[in-house]
Parts: sequence; C-alpha cells; structure tokens
Amino acid sequence: MSPRADELAANLAAVRRRIDVACTGAGRDAGEVSLVVVTKFFPASDVRLLADLGVTDVGENRHQEAEAKAEECADLGLRWHFIGGLQSNKAAAVAAYADVVESVDRAKLVGPLARGAEARGRDVEVLLQVSLDPPGADHRSGVDPAALPDLAARVEESEPLRLRGLMAVAPLGEDPATAFARLAEVRAGFVRDHPRATVLSAGMSGDLEQAIACGATHVRVGSAVLGPRPTVQ
Repeated sequence: MSPRADELAANLAAVRRRIDVACTGAGRDAGEVSLVVVTKFFPASDVRLLADLGVTDVGENRHQEAEAKAEECADLGLRWHFIGGLQSNKAAAVAAYADVVESVDRAKLVGPLARGAEARGRDVEVLLQVSLDPPGADHRSGVDPAALPDLAARVEESEPLRLRGLMAVAPLGEDPATAFARLAEVRAGFVRDHPRATVLSAGMSGDLEQAIACGATHVRVGSAVLGPRPTVQ
C-alpha cells in the first residue's frame, strides 16, 4: 500500500477500536454503530483509498464539493451522506446524489428535496437535525425539539423521502455527555411516535464515545481518520 493508504488504515483501525471500546462500555453490540467518514476538503483519491479499506459511508458538508466527489467516485457504490447546512435552492441538487440528507432542519427544505429525489427516481433518506442549544443561545443549525413533530409530519407526507431518524451536534463549550443525554430523551419520545425512525447520528472525532453511550447509531468522523484538514481548501 501507499504511505497514505497505510496512514488511513492505521487511523481507521484506531477509530474502530474506539467504537468497539465505547460500545462495550455502554453494553452495546459494536455492530449497532456505523462509521460515516467525513471527507470534507480531502480529495477523491482519499475516498477511493477509504473504499478499498472497507468504508461504505462517506459524509460531505458542502454541496459543490460533494457533488463533484460523488460523480468522480460513482463506481464505488458508496452511500453519500450530506451533513452540512442546506440551502433550499440547493436542496434538489443535493438529493440528486445524496443517499442520506442528515441536516433537514426546516420545512422549506422538504419540497425541493422531494423534487430532487423524484427526478433521480429513488428514495432519499432523511434525518432531522435537532438543536441541542439551550434557549436563547446563538444556535448552530437545528430545529427546536418542540418543532420536531411538525417537521417530521412534513417529511412523512413527502413520498420520495424516508424519515429515518435524528442528527445532532453537541453545542460548543458544553460537556458532550450532558448534551447527548438531552438528545437521548428527545430521541426516546421521537421513536415512540415514529418507530421506524431509529437512526441517531451523533458524535464526531472528539466526542464519539459520549454519543455512543447515549445511543448513537452513526458517528461522523473526519480528522481522526483523515488527519488535519488541508491548508489549501
């Protein structure tokens, strides 16, 4: 293997060990947690190496970069997750290549996503991004938990979209364990109302253990696998 392939293989092994240890500590089966490798700012050549190393799910934050990479790597059979902030005027285009859109946080996105999925001729899986910020905070992206029922209903009414669960990011400056404990409570109520929407995407390079302890089914890991982001972006 090339030096880069060796580096990625070692990093992947280390992250998978972290997932295994976290699952053991939480009394969970490691097979319950999927790894989504976030390749933002890294080249398609890295995506190819990751696919050779057994990675099946790749996450991207920016539409233009994601679209180009998905096209260049279309032969690899990967599942593409769009996890960045989503503009309504780009939503249809994102649905043309993304298998999972994790960042749906407002009803305005539902119609364009559905049109894009319909034009593609296949369903697109949707996660609702829920805000874990306290009231009055300078919110990162995400819908207020109280507004989840209405947004979920909008997605479920849209035929080409499939409501699969929730996504969240721990607020800056807060203990992730505390934030993800709140998320677990939100998710418990959500799954009661939507029993097939069991996906919980939470946890990144720095806090995947805390997310797994609180029930995450998917962790989104970038730097721990790929290294520091390139300086030229």
